[in-house]
Amino acid sequence: NILITVPLPYLLGQPNKLSSLPLQIPDALLMERDKRARWQGIPVLLKRLYESSHPNSDMTQIHSFVKELSSLLSMEAMSIVTEERKTPQESTFPNTYTFDLFGGVDLLVEILMRPTLTTQKDVPKMSDDLVKDCLSVLYNCCICTDGVTKSLASRDDFILFLFTLMSNKKTFLQTATLIEDILGVRKEMIQLEDIPNLAGLVQSFNQQQLANFCRILSVTISEPDVGVDDKHTLLARNAQQRANAGPSRAEVNQVALLNIPGFVERLCKLATRKVSEASGTSSFLQELEDWHTWLDNALVLDALMQIASDEAEQSSTESSDESSLAASPLGHRLPQSMKIVHEIMYKVEVLYVLCVMLMGRQRNQVHRMLAEFRLIPGLNNLFDKLIWRKNTSSHVLHGQNQNCDCSPEISFKIQFLRLLQSFSDHHENKYLLLNSQELNELSAISLKANIPEVEALVNTDRNLVCDGKKGLLTRLISVMKKEPAESSFRFWQARAVESFLRGATSYADQVFLLKRGLLEHILFCIIDSGCKSHDVLQSYFDLLGELMKFNLDAFKRFNKYVNTDEKFQIFFNQINSSLVDSNMLVRCIVLTLDRFESQTEDMRVVEVLSECCLLSYMARVENRLSFLFRLINIINVQTLTQENVSCLNTSLVVLMLARRRGKLPFYLNALREKEYAEKYPGGLLNNFHNLLRFWQHHYLNKDKDSTCLENSSCIPFTYWKETVAVLLGSDRTCPYAIASYIDEAYMDLDRDF
Repeated sequence: NILITVPLPYLLGQPNKLSSLPLQIPDALLMERDKRARWQGIPVLLKRLYESSHPNSDMTQIHSFVKELSSLLSMEAMSIVTEERKTPQESTFPNTYTFDLFGGVDLLVEILMRPTLTTQKDVPKMSDDLVKDCLSVLYNCCICTDGVTKSLASRDDFILFLFTLMSNKKTFLQTATLIEDILGVRKEMIQLEDIPNLAGLVQSFNQQQLANFCRILSVTISEPDVGVDDKHTLLARNAQQRANAGPSRAEVNQVALLNIPGFVERLCKLATRKVSEASGTSSFLQELEDWHTWLDNALVLDALMQIASDEAEQSSTESSDESSLAASPLGHRLPQSMKIVHEIMYKVEVLYVLCVMLMGRQRNQVHRMLAEFRLIPGLNNLFDKLIWRKNTSSHVLHGQNQNCDCSPEISFKIQFLRLLQSFSDHHENKYLLLNSQELNELSAISLKANIPEVEALVNTDRNLVCDGKKGLLTRLISVMKKEPAESSFRFWQARAVESFLRGATSYADQVFLLKRGLLEHILFCIIDSGCKSHDVLQSYFDLLGELMKFNLDAFKRFNKYVNTDEKFQIFFNQINSSLVDSNMLVRCIVLTLDRFESQTEDMRVVEVLSECCLLSYMARVENRLSFLFRLINIINVQTLTQENVSCLNTSLVVLMLARRRGKLPFYLNALREKEYAEKYPGGLLNNFHNLLRFWQHHYLNKDKDSTCLENSSCIPFTYWKETVAVLLGSDRTCPYAIASYIDEAYMDLDRDF
């Protein structure tokens, strides 16, 4: 009687899990309690399953129990998928909760792994269907009951065992789905090298399996903090790098994949293969919107496609009317459109893996492979028909590293643009984004300007560039100019085009883009489109800076477009709205002004200097000082991130150019006067001194960043280092040392970071 009225977990002092309980209680008592607790007979079934599962068990009997349990749990799991419930609760999913409470999860893991743990010969072999049903039940528990996934994720032996099941095509789908869920919550990244015969396993996959495997790989090759990379302070990141001096697990996993023969080549083929277009694709986009809300991954889609195909074979007389979609989700007309969705989702995963590997330590090796296997020409051939269709739905802009729950088509476009950005960024292979005619156009621009061709352009293998009338970069600019004003794709498009211009400034590259109306488009977006998004504005300011730097034609075009005081005021209001977003453009104007002022023997330069409102504004020293004050004031060592450290470098550029012209003491004294005017003596200069100390600590230990600084400013890095050292000098009689301008009472120069 006590057992019937008191909740069993509390009776036995085990409120979390009662794995051995069914064995300890007579059937009659379990059944009696079952009626009141509404356990649906699950504890009794688990007791039967446990009693029948031993090394020489009758697998048919085991399977019958598993199937019966599966039927009790599957509807709860389906409600998670269809209703998009995010937080499992025991009250919402009582059957799954009961199954786990009475040790069902542990029992199924034991049943699955038993053949690998026994030394006994002639153990009955588990059928593929039994394995699939066990995996499906475990997956249902993971998505319905909080804690199950984490529990499984803590078992290395089980995870590695699951990978071995992927070699069987019949159990691949259920295994991959479960592994993806488990790895998603695991704190410590697995090492791919620990997977038995990894190379053989991957090489055994067909293309469909390999694409789904990429979903799992994305968790194993991305750095754990990638989701909040820009939010981590540089102090924290530097400390983390010092603590983990060697290659990270993600980097080791990337190398393991690169060492698998044919792996990258197969990914390139997957990314670039064409999709057979179905007739009646006008409803394609609507179907995407209808389906993506609950088809949250390609693995679920795989299963639904198989069911849909089976249904189509059984009933060829079903209606193909579009209105049947809601009434019959797996109706006769769906397989073809689902295949298109499927292909897009595959490509999202594949492009993500390639993108991550492009940003890793093995970047140059990956670049050579992607060029050799013609990834860029292949994507160019897909651009109009698949990647950038005319119908583009709008979406909310996510941060660069945030998870995105957009429809497959939107995710595909974003991933494509991120890949282009990674591919072009500071790499000579960027010219593969053009076709042969466009490469000839670049050569002609250099010839007309009487300047040598860029070495990377000369070395580009013409057999590996884009085919057709337009290269990929030109196609991208065409759709960028047609993008609706409110579209957040503008952010990713601008980032991708800007990456093509990054590095040492190339006049021919700039003119190539100027001739395609890019500058006017950017100015329209900043001034006339009413754009309010900081992310989009930042991407356009950065692109504008790269496009205009040291380029006379660009400044002429700017002056022609910004031809009224009203437009100029709107433009500068946008700049001033956030210097973190616009400081790269400010840096471009300051650098260009300095160069043009040293070329006044050229009458074209004199003309631009006298006529351009932008250069005239920056030529006034009080305006440069205003920017300098604000750039130093909006950052400090504790708040420096990868995103805002550019403000520190822009302020340094202003002072380096002043030092070249013997004006450094004037600027430092102006900072001092500003402090006293603001009634905060020592505030600006102490902060700047600490920032420069951090600058030395950060940049003098990193090769890449120093190269980027030198290339983007055309100022030798040695001059950067010298200027910082002079500013940090301890001699208070030196007019170039910050310490000379801080009264001793307010000095705070050696603060610990």
